Amino acid sequence: MITKPTLILDKKKCSANINTMLSKSKRHNLEFRPHFKTHQSLEIGSWFKDVGVKKITVSSVSMAEYFSTQWNDITIAFPTNILEIEPINELAKKITLNLCIENEESISFLSEHLKFKVNIFLKMDVGYHRTGINPENSDLIKIILEKIDANPLLNFIGFLGHAGHTYKCRTNQAIKKEHSKSLTIMAELKDEYKSRYPNLIISLGDTPSCSVADDFSGVDEIRPGNFVFYDLTQNLIGSNSIAQIAVALACPIVALHKDRSEIVVYGGGVHFSKDRLEDKEGLVFGRVVEKGNNTWGDLIPNTYVKSLSQEHGTISVPKGNMDNYKIGDYLMVLPVHSCMAGNTMKSYTTFEGEIISRL
Repeated sequence: MITKPTLILDKKKCSANINTMLSKSKRHNLEFRPHFKTHQSLEIGSWFKDVGVKKITVSSVSMAEYFSTQWNDITIAFPTNILEIEPINELAKKITLNLCIENEESISFLSEHLKFKVNIFLKMDVGYHRTGINPENSDLIKIILEKIDANPLLNFIGFLGHAGHTYKCRTNQAIKKEHSKSLTIMAELKDEYKSRYPNLIISLGDTPSCSVADDFSGVDEIRPGNFVFYDLTQNLIGSNSIAQIAVALACPIVALHKDRSEIVVYGGGVHFSKDRLEDKEGLVFGRVVEKGNNTWGDLIPNTYVKSLSQEHGTISVPKGNMDNYKIGDYLMVLPVHSCMAGNTMKSYTTFEGEIISRL
């Protein structure tokens, strides 16, 4: 029974998303190293294990610590934070740990303070311009590789990139165009360094590209994350259908304002986060879907979260539909960003009544 904001997980949709991406990786002979930053749950992680996944990606040392109780090959796809050298050493002692480096300072620090062997990816900027080495900066790449080669506890395994700028795309064609640029950058790096490092890995990982691209030439592994749940942002980009979104926030109706054609729900920024997208209506913080039997259905036309405060959510409803709702009922709302909704809600509830915890 829904009594307060509850993040509902449709396990069937989630499992279908996992299997679809796994099948794609197999078709293209890719290592599937999913990013667990979206669900951050040991239980959901076990669903990946059930279908044969053996390696994972995370975005922080603390996330690696959490998953290291069940996984022994983990990539932290975030620039190495040298202030966490103690837990890094503890992780390296017991699992295969893959770190990302993008500057000389970090690799110098690791050279002096590591106690156990780690694998190193050079994190490359493939166009997102958030983090990563400029692929044209061959001098920096050379310096970092020399420092790696000089220390037996450091093992260079390849180049890693994240095409986060695909989130600005709005068509499959645009996503594929950006993905193609990433492939070109990584192919040039592979060609230049494969004679020196014949086993080097090219690792790419953004959900839009992994969802819609059909060319992975030169890529060895993919690391998508959001695909496990998908969300409205990914749908707007073109990564998924509404039917593939596997989480929805159930929000009790606490007020009706027929004069404004608005519903107020118990479900605000502390539940959804305040991630938003711009669509034809303006700013959208979530969209309402039809309630079904152990699932949810299609979007209810023109019915969306128009604003959020801390605990309140204001839903815009077509004037003729206001009589369809009553105080004490609840709405099912698809989130704009499922990663952030999961992070704010801290757990998931399945239709079977199971409460799934997370980091």
